[in-house]
Amino acid sequence: MNSIPEAYQSPKSTPSSTSPNTIDQSKVEEFMMKAVGDMASSLGAITILLGDRLGLYKAMAKSGRPITSEELASQTNTAERYIREWLASQAAAGYITYNQADKKFFLSPENAMVLANEDSPTYMLGAYHIVSSIFKDEDKLVDIFKTGKGLRWGEHHHDLFEGTAKFFKPNYMSNLVPSWIPSLDGMQEKLKQGAKVADIGCGYGVSTVIMAKEYPNSRFYGFDNHTESIEAARNLAQKEGVADRVEFSVVSANESIGNDFDLVTFFDCLHDMADPVGALKFTKQALKNDNCVCMIVEPMANDNIEDNLNLVGKIYYSASSVLCVPNALADNGIALGAQAGEKKTKEIAEKAGFTKFRRATQTPFNIIYEAKP
Repeated sequence: MNSIPEAYQSPKSTPSSTSPNTIDQSKVEEFMMKAVGDMASSLGAITILLGDRLGLYKAMAKSGRPITSEELASQTNTAERYIREWLASQAAAGYITYNQADKKFFLSPENAMVLANEDSPTYMLGAYHIVSSIFKDEDKLVDIFKTGKGLRWGEHHHDLFEGTAKFFKPNYMSNLVPSWIPSLDGMQEKLKQGAKVADIGCGYGVSTVIMAKEYPNSRFYGFDNHTESIEAARNLAQKEGVADRVEFSVVSANESIGNDFDLVTFFDCLHDMADPVGALKFTKQALKNDNCVCMIVEPMANDNIEDNLNLVGKIYYSASSVLCVPNALADNGIALGAQAGEKKTKEIAEKAGFTKFRRATQTPFNIIYEAKP
């Protein structure tokens, strides 16, 4: 009897033996190079964080021309020898280019959109602050993987909170007003005329403030159980000039928030909750009438694991393992995970009492669901 299921067998291997002759060396080398690539990306993450925190990318983008290590060090008040090595690492990674003739480095305008421009729809640096927080929590993660315990959002390193806000902001800026809200049944017109909106799990309030700026006739209420995030959200509303139309409160997803809302939103957070059914039950009660809407923004995912084994799945399953599932398990929740998919999300909504559920729209990274009573 074969010790390895047929679906996993290499055509060139014989599973009945573990001798070197049964190993396909080309496959070993191919996988090793893949692992080396992942190692390079992992080590490179710290240099990307340094580039952000020291203002190196922004300085190169502002310069708009090839630059030497001496010039960059002078512009950023950093040590040239470190900057010289950092620039070489970025050139090796393909993030910047190097001209051997004049020994200058250049950050292209296209790459600057990803690395330096915080208002760009493709800005990615927030993700690396999330990665930073995860490594700082390594000991906690080892413990919960052994014990089965959970780890609440607020128990992570603080880099996670700021990183999450920075990571999701470009996506929300690009899609929330232009496509997501218009995809909801009649909601855009209601918001223009004046509606009442609850943003559940609002975090730093990025999504709440974006909506408030676009729809000045409406009122917005952001709710989150993390006090530090709510404080940051209030500061953001003040900074963006919408504090008179936005109110933020520390509230659990399973606490009543009233019953007169036209729109209730969940941005990338329903799957994190211990009791998503309970959260949606309270949401249904919070809607003013049957013509009102619950918008659920979730990570892009198919219903079956095998259909999620791709780059997006690699990111989301990894994040889910160390962030989403631990948060739900901290309160003995069902732990949907970031790759729950449409079928499970619909089941949750129906258990909560919603009778109408549809995929309103999608992006490469998100699915936007509409649920109505």
